[in-house]
Amino acid sequence: MESRRSPLKSAVPSNVVSPVRRCSRTACGRPAVATLTYVYADSTAVLGPLATYAEPHCYDLCAEHSERLTAPRGWEVVRLTDGSGPARPSGDDLEALANAVREAARPQGRTAEAGGQGGRRPADPMEVARRGHLRVLRSPDN
Repeated sequence: MESRRSPLKSAVPSNVVSPVRRCSRTACGRPAVATLTYVYADSTAVLGPLATYAEPHCYDLCAEHSERLTAPRGWEVVRLTDGSGPARPSGDDLEALANAVREAARPQGRTAEAGGQGGRRPADPMEVARRGHLRVLRSPDN
């Protein structure tokens, strides 16, 4: 009597393959949290949230390796956020906002002098003052 095994019973169980995607870096077994893709035409490395599916030309990275990621000289690293958490403003954003509020709070006479700088008038008639890339504009109602 010849016994025939079904393919499922004859398969050797393996615990090498994990349902959790792991970091692509050699000898790193941590879970992946981000996906790295290279855009060779633009010399850009794009690091974004973990892709839905593992792609053959993308690299999954753990939190540590994604934070320490650097690109070759002449390349740019673009970091995309997943949008799940609120974006925190940077120190530069907060400083620019504070400077704009200070400028807007100044009396009109001093603001015009500071914006004129040596007798020059602002190019835009709605522009009251300028500080760096920020402009203080008159209200359209006035």
